[in-house]
Amino acid sequence: MNNRVRLMTHLVSHFPDRARSLRAARAMIDGGASYLEIQFPFSDPSADGKLIQTACTQALAAGFTVEGGFDLLRELRSGTELPIFVMSYANLVFRRGVGLFCKRAKEAGATGLIVPDLMPGYDEGLFRLGSAAGLEVVPVVAPTISDARLAEVAALSPHFLYAALRVGITGSYTEIGEENRRFLRRLSPIGAKVLAGFGITSREQVEALAGEVHALVVGSALVRIIIESDPEALYERIRDRVAGLTVAS
Repeated sequence: MNNRVRLMTHLVSHFPDRARSLRAARAMIDGGASYLEIQFPFSDPSADGKLIQTACTQALAAGFTVEGGFDLLRELRSGTELPIFVMSYANLVFRRGVGLFCKRAKEAGATGLIVPDLMPGYDEGLFRLGSAAGLEVVPVVAPTISDARLAEVAALSPHFLYAALRVGITGSYTEIGEENRRFLRRLSPIGAKVLAGFGITSREQVEALAGEVHALVVGSALVRIIIESDPEALYERIRDRVAGLTVAS
């Protein structure tokens, strides 16, 4: 990894169907991704932009279930040692039972969980139960977070921290500037590995932030490729896109 940029690549389970989501995940791995983030789709997401909302809708129509998501995770885990994080929303986790969801995720091979709407202090036991199951539960923070709330996050001593580079929803391009860097500097004292995302689509953004975070998260840009690709070209296009962002200049 000395001359490569770490990427966490985002995948919507069962989008546009199970087989192609599995093929896309393998392309991400072969393209040089350092982490996989597998989203379990939910019908009413709070942070996803239009592209990922579309992907979630199609995945649900294609027959996604939580058990099916764990099964896909299990199949991926059998072929890679990369850390795999399950991302979803509170409704899916809480409805199944937070402790049971954590247990099933760990059994299927998850490294950790990212649940944006279950924050420390309002997490329905997620951080405690996830840790007990052997999972890394990743807090999600945005630039508007108060010092008091950030202190609550820091008190958990998380190994990973997901930094949304701007407020709002995913998808649209994020201009990298001093405001983003100021936010990232606020996170540095926590000592966590920062995964920074929201609107990362270009080589220029990757180069601008690669030395300031542990890994960059790419999601909507890859969903767009899946939407635009015919099945035969899907693997190659995803693999080449990820490789193009991970190779350092």
